[in-house]
Order: sequence, then structure tokens, then C-alpha cells
Amino acid sequence: MFANKLSPFVRQSTAVVFSKRYTSVSQKVFSSKSPDKEESKVKCTLIPGDGVGPELCVSVKEVFQAMSVPVEFEEMFLSEVNPSMSVPVETVIESIHKNGIALKGILSTPFSSSSGELQTLNMKIRKQLDLFANVVHVKTIPGIQTRHKDLDFITIREQTEGEYSALEHESVPGVIECMKIVTEQKSRRIAKFAFDYAVKHGRKKVTAIHKANIMKLSDGLFLKCCEETAQLYPQLKFEHMIIDNTCMQMVSHPHKFDVMVMPNLYGNIIDNLASGLAGGAGVVPGASYSADCVIYEPGARHTFGEAVGKNIANPTAMLLCAAKMLRHVNLPDYSKRLTDALETVIASGKAKTRDLGGYASTTDFTRSVISALAF
Repeated sequence: MFANKLSPFVRQSTAVVFSKRYTSVSQKVFSSKSPDKEESKVKCTLIPGDGVGPELCVSVKEVFQAMSVPVEFEEMFLSEVNPSMSVPVETVIESIHKNGIALKGILSTPFSSSSGELQTLNMKIRKQLDLFANVVHVKTIPGIQTRHKDLDFITIREQTEGEYSALEHESVPGVIECMKIVTEQKSRRIAKFAFDYAVKHGRKKVTAIHKANIMKLSDGLFLKCCEETAQLYPQLKFEHMIIDNTCMQMVSHPHKFDVMVMPNLYGNIIDNLASGLAGGAGVVPGASYSADCVIYEPGARHTFGEAVGKNIANPTAMLLCAAKMLRHVNLPDYSKRLTDALETVIASGKAKTRDLGGYASTTDFTRSVISALAF
């Protein structure tokens, strides 16, 4: 009955877009990968990243060892700022494709490339693995002082096109053109992902973020795809909001958001802003999904390079990523033990790292988490 109210264009688009292919994408993304045997080891690609990433991954490995987690890491150092130490990106992509799961630190992106290539390593990984959906769960943790209490919302970012298309050129001397690519296919795909995610996780509202008042064709297409997708989910409330107003509303009234879906660049901005509201880059986990694999990585894109070797970084975000990864590979007991230990340590306030107003080192925090594990 509801479909009869749609225009012929919408019905035709729906037949194409919400086909079996996209249904299978959602089913694969929202499913868990089960090991063959209860105690068999799950292989996971580990990419430490730049900045404090390697130190945070050491924290994860120490906690996993203390818990005897049946996960075997296939560790690979990938870096754009230390190319002589880096493995080829093709090797990393092959490993992730084979394992279907990865834990990744943040990769630093230099302002210029010695080879003149415009695509970054992050962009290559996302495009070659088709990691089209970046999901960040922004939730305040008891024990962390924040301006707004009880935050709990989701940001979903399309991350294979838009301003990150690496299509720039100098048309005439002194004039640079940068192309923003927005396609109907990928806009509908991320919109459906967002609504499916909202339904699966019991959310009530989806907000599309855009700048269609200025970029009438590109962002207009994205908004239209979201609006037409929303008609297929009458149980969910749908709103749309301009990106600049979104930033203001997030700072002043963040509780009005539930699930947010947006194009690439806006998602990067909103993710970092939202992480700041929840306590900073060190406490918010994220994940990037394709139809076949998932990469868990911190929600805020910050390598904290100035803290390298000082043993002061907060491993909370990386440990939460690890906990979410354990749940994804059907190890929920280990995931819960790790999450509970983290929440206990943070709530006690006895091992606060510097970003949270304390003096605990990364090592101190990690040992506190291990001590709080329920055996």
C-alpha cells in the first residue's frame, strides 16, 4: 500500500536500488563471522598506524594476552610518512580481504606526496575494498567529564566518493579545480545502510546532512536519494539538515540527533566534532564496512604525533574498537569482559590519562584494565 504512493520514478529506482544485491550487502554487514570451533583462533589483520597507533596496539595485545583471547593478529606496518618501513598497500588489502576483519590505527596523511600521487593510502584501502560506510557510535562514558551528559547517537559517512575522489588539476596557471563526485548508486546505498542500521539497532530517527542549498546538483542528488529511501521506512522519522546548522546544533543541542547519514567530507568533520563532545579522540571507536569485510579504527582521525614515545596516549578508543571487533567475530563474552573492565576503570577515576585530566600513563591505564578483568 505504501509503495503505491511513490512516483513512477521512485518505483523504478526502488526496483533497481533495493535489489537483492543491496539486501545482501546489509545482511553481510550486519552479520557476524563465526569461527569454525569455539577455541579456534580468528585471524585478524592488525595495522598499527602512525603517531601513537603502535603504542595503542601494544595495549590491545597485552589485554588480549591477559584474557587469552582466541585471536591471531597478522600485523603489518603501513605508513605514508614512513614509506621505507611500510609494506605495500596491496599486501595489506590482500590480508584484509582474506581475513575479512582488521583492527587499524590512524594513518597520517602528508600534505604533499613525493610521487605526486593524489590518492592517499586510506583512500586506496577504502576504494579497493569498497569500504563505503564509516560508522561512529558517539556515546558518553560515565567517569569522563563532558559538557553534555548521556550522549548516544550514530554518525554514518559515505567514504568512497565525494570530495575524496582525488580528482584535482590546474586548469590554467594559478587556478586549481577539485571535482566532487556524487553518484545516485552510492547515495542510495549509504542511505539504505543508514536506515537498515537504524532499524536493526532500535533507533527512531535518521537525519541526512547536506549542503543542497548551495551544491544543488551534487548534494541535491544525495538528499533526494535519502528522502526517497525514507519513504520505505515509515516507522522511522526522517529529517534533513544543512551541514553548517548541524555543527551548531551538535554543540548546543546534541541530544536531538539519533542516526546521522552524510557525504564524505561532512562525515569527517562531524566525526571529529562529535568525538570532542564525548571526551576527545581517545575515547570514541569507529568502523568501516564493505559487503565483505570490516575495519575497526578510532572514530576521530588524529594520530597524536606529538605524544609518540611519551607513554601518555589514551588507549580507550582502540580497546573499544577491539571489543566491537570481538563481538563481530562471535566472541561476545570476551567483548563484554573487556568493555566492562574499561567502564570500571574509567568510572573509578583512578587511572585517568592526561587527555582526561589525570596523570596515568598508557601502561598504567592498560594494567588497570587488566586488573579489572573478570576472570
